[in-house]
Amino acid sequence: MQSVYYNRMRNLPVVLLVALAVPCVRAQQSQSPPMRTSIIESHEGLTVGVDPWTTSSRYREKFKKVTPFSGGVVAIRVSFRNNTDESIKVDLSRIRLTVILGEDENRQELTPLGADDVADAVLFKSPKDPTARRNPLPIPVGKSRGGRDKNWTEFRDDCQNAAVPSSVIAAHGSLEGLVYFDIRGEVDLLQTAHFYVPNLVTMSTNQPLSYFDIDMNRSGSNN
Repeated sequence: MQSVYYNRMRNLPVVLLVALAVPCVRAQQSQSPPMRTSIIESHEGLTVGVDPWTTSSRYREKFKKVTPFSGGVVAIRVSFRNNTDESIKVDLSRIRLTVILGEDENRQELTPLGADDVADAVLFKSPKDPTARRNPLPIPVGKSRGGRDKNWTEFRDDCQNAAVPSSVIAAHGSLEGLVYFDIRGEVDLLQTAHFYVPNLVTMSTNQPLSYFDIDMNRSGSNN
């Protein structure tokens, strides 16, 4: 005997078919957009992605005239996506870029630069010494230097506007922006660098999350 299979969907009214499709569309719209990043790592419901901007063309969208890259400062776009039910706080000042210097493989931790520091480093043309100021201590901020004119202020504002805008990643939300490091134009250092994100805690319970230690030389995939 020949078996006969019926397509139940064929006999459903058009109105019902549309009604069934609407929840699917809404579900797709509620999902977070794909993370624009090149290297991704996830755990405990949090995804962190990093994308180093290593060519001058990457900066044109965010900077009108001068760019951090022109002064030896590299910007790393960091993306956070929180898939948990509560907000997560990240201490942006504790982020580190670990680089390896010289044949003796000397590891140094670079601290992120604030907008003022980027403007000083780029516009005041610090010496091009890749080993200068490479220590685990934060670079002092708030020191006034001469020559901070209108151009300095405009560039500082561009850096601030492009930076990570908040330290709180909302529940089921995302956050992204630039983090700056002075590598004195030594882009090759990024090939063996690690991007370190510690001090992550949940907002309601103050529960710590595991740190992220992202290998910058590892190829990632977009989610």
